[in-house]
Amino acid sequence: MKFYTLDVFTDKPFSGNQLAVFPHCEELSPQTMQNIAQEFNFSETVFVFPPSNPQANFDVRIFTPAGEIPFAGHPTIGTAFLLAYLGMVHLTNNTTEIILHEGVGNVPVTIYSEYNEPLTTELSAPHPPEFYDDIPSKSALAEILSLSEADLSDKYTPQAVSCGLPFLIIPLNSLSALKKAQLNLTAWQTTLSNHIAPHVYPCYQTGDFQWRVRMFAPSLNISEDPATGSAATAFAGYLATYQPEKDGNWQWVIEQGLEINRPSKIIASASKQDDQITQIKVKGQSVVIMEGVLVT
Repeated sequence: MKFYTLDVFTDKPFSGNQLAVFPHCEELSPQTMQNIAQEFNFSETVFVFPPSNPQANFDVRIFTPAGEIPFAGHPTIGTAFLLAYLGMVHLTNNTTEIILHEGVGNVPVTIYSEYNEPLTTELSAPHPPEFYDDIPSKSALAEILSLSEADLSDKYTPQAVSCGLPFLIIPLNSLSALKKAQLNLTAWQTTLSNHIAPHVYPCYQTGDFQWRVRMFAPSLNISEDPATGSAATAFAGYLATYQPEKDGNWQWVIEQGLEINRPSKIIASASKQDDQITQIKVKGQSVVIMEGVLVT
């Protein structure tokens, strides 16, 4: 089977988040897909199949080295880009709408193009954000990040949020705290291994609509992720709750991966109507890095 690798949420090779995609899949068992994902050992590997849902253009299955997940951002962004790059999606004018059917359901994606070449891709969150109340204490969260309680933000509160995959958002008081944060695996195991939102997302506000973030997901065998689109959807929903207006549209620039030399840029947006979050989108660029053939 032919495969491609991409760097996602970047316009420069050897940065962003690595992704392997098999765009023309044969019948594969889940165990075979899992073995392939472990062989690549990227944060995610994607397998593309003909659509089983009449509303979708393609079926997509996403595997981490630890198992299959129902939704992920950078695999959705990168796969849509690759399908357009390979001509498997017919590009119309400057924007083309497709639907990828993932474990979470149908995920709408917009492909922005110029001169019949894809430039960026933007996903719409498959579900509105869900907020969970079971949040560990600040002291427990600080211990998980090997920080002091004073390093946690005074302005923003920790929150567990999901738009298809749950993350524990932990705002911090300084960029230096974000940089020095290290996951304490023992503390994580005690507090979060069985939590609704085990994936840890510390963040710091660097501008009015600009944030720098990190993401640790030991339950997915991801020590640190360079760019996490599914977390960005949850984060946009979280940030929208801090906007005092009942109606409006907002956009944030999210930087990630700098601490592990894989700089990434994610554009996240949210819309509210009558104080209800109606839409969340995440956009980014992708770069095709290599192509090859899997021999089995």
